[in-house]
Amino acid sequence: MSDPVNAPFRRILENVRQAFPQPVSDRKHDAYVAFTVLRALDELDRRKSNLPTLGLPEPVNHGNATDARIAADPLPLEDVTAQLAEFLDGMFLWGHPRSQVNVVPPASVASVIAVLLAAIYNPNLVSEESSLRVASSEVETAAMVADLVGFDPERAAGFFTFGGTGATLYGVKLGLEKALPGSREHGITEKAVLVSSGQSHYARLSVAGWLGLGEENAIQVRTRLDNAIDLEALESCLRKLLEEGRRIACIIATAGTTDAFGIDNVGAIVEMRDRLAEEYRLDYRPHVHADAVIGWAWSVFKDYDFERNELGFRPRTVRALAKACHDLKGLDRADSIGVDFHKTGFCPYISTLFLTRDAGDLVLLTRGREKMPYLYQTGEYHPGLWTLETSRSAAGPLAAWANLKLLGKNGLRALLGHLVEMAEVLREELEGRAPTTVLNGNNVGTVTLFRVYPDGIDTFTVKERERNDPAYRDKLCEHNDYNRKIFELVHADAMAGHGVLISMTDCYRHSTYGEPINALKSYILSPFADEENVRALVDNVIAARPRVF
Repeated sequence: MSDPVNAPFRRILENVRQAFPQPVSDRKHDAYVAFTVLRALDELDRRKSNLPTLGLPEPVNHGNATDARIAADPLPLEDVTAQLAEFLDGMFLWGHPRSQVNVVPPASVASVIAVLLAAIYNPNLVSEESSLRVASSEVETAAMVADLVGFDPERAAGFFTFGGTGATLYGVKLGLEKALPGSREHGITEKAVLVSSGQSHYARLSVAGWLGLGEENAIQVRTRLDNAIDLEALESCLRKLLEEGRRIACIIATAGTTDAFGIDNVGAIVEMRDRLAEEYRLDYRPHVHADAVIGWAWSVFKDYDFERNELGFRPRTVRALAKACHDLKGLDRADSIGVDFHKTGFCPYISTLFLTRDAGDLVLLTRGREKMPYLYQTGEYHPGLWTLETSRSAAGPLAAWANLKLLGKNGLRALLGHLVEMAEVLREELEGRAPTTVLNGNNVGTVTLFRVYPDGIDTFTVKERERNDPAYRDKLCEHNDYNRKIFELVHADAMAGHGVLISMTDCYRHSTYGEPINALKSYILSPFADEENVRALVDNVIAARPRVF
């Protein structure tokens, strides 16, 4: 007969228990946990240098990863944390002043602690009964953002989801239920479309495919040179669709495109939607979702006095901030918006808020409690009734709440103002050099798209020729190849510790004759970036030119 007290598993269990935060106060063990976390941070800290990466990046061999197998016996916690740190070897440091890679910010200490607390105590936001007061962080954050963008906080409602694609999916799904009532329950019984600009995020295709609309029913409308949707083209497109009897599930307005920070006129789009709905006597109102995952943060300047300029931004920066604020002024008229705190909110992944101007819209997504008999027995807040996800981490809303409290309007203003100021310096430097030209010159955000040219190219006229002259096709392709080589050289220099880390887009936009135009991309989101880092990038790019063959 076995001895349950002295059974071998009991010894293993006792060791494993020490690898968990203790459920009752145990200061000695708490110190051990804190020390273990600090050791892991020390492992990473010793990898820091002047490089914009953790240690030296090496080629990743994912083929070897398939050899991994689970061992029979547990490893000591210290061994596991040391091995965990190895996974971050070569990882980009988004906060490094020489990191201008993409729209990924460093996370604040407050938001990191928020994620840590969520990880330790593991609330599930499916319902108040599994998250208790933690759920209030989601409600409070939604209310703060609603007020910030101009929604009525008492009428609006929001919840966190799995990224900007998730926010767009919810917006289109609400629109689909309005255009084709009952489709959630009975399925899509007739074709519907979603309409967005040609510069909108490719998430529109993912959403159209996953919702059963079909990618071919994600209609694209041309944009102006400032990358905002062409309103005349949009109206022409909507009229054609309505005259064909098509149901318009959603119009996606982009408030800050990923590549060039183009801002659609949301207010004008809503006015157009209302006017056409009346004219065509629609029995529904097409939903307008604002993909504001990047641009939402500029709402902190909505009530900033640009004339007084109390924070002391440079005149060129003030102009850029005021222009962005002006272009975003219709954001409050959208039916719903998406907000990424892990972009311009300086939070860890994933922290995305879907916000609807009218909480009543969520009824269109709500399932009956009888379909989920083992949930919602206590409490009053049950977002799982309408969310796609059942399990939802509290890390996103806690991190977002922490940063809104930590930074306030002026903290965010200072951060965004500084980043825009550095981007303005970069654009000024690029325009002042003969071989370089800025593609998104009307841009007022923190992203700069630019191209570099060999000797003998007139950079005052080349952009126009590349965009509009079919006879220049071969030269455009040649210049695309040239910029690709420049990028590879600059990237290699940065990874070796001698330059600034940037990224590239294969298609900033298409020429009028169908060729993609690529671009080098600087996305400044590090609070530590300064003018010397900006000028270093331009110097790196110029220095790479003689090495292109």
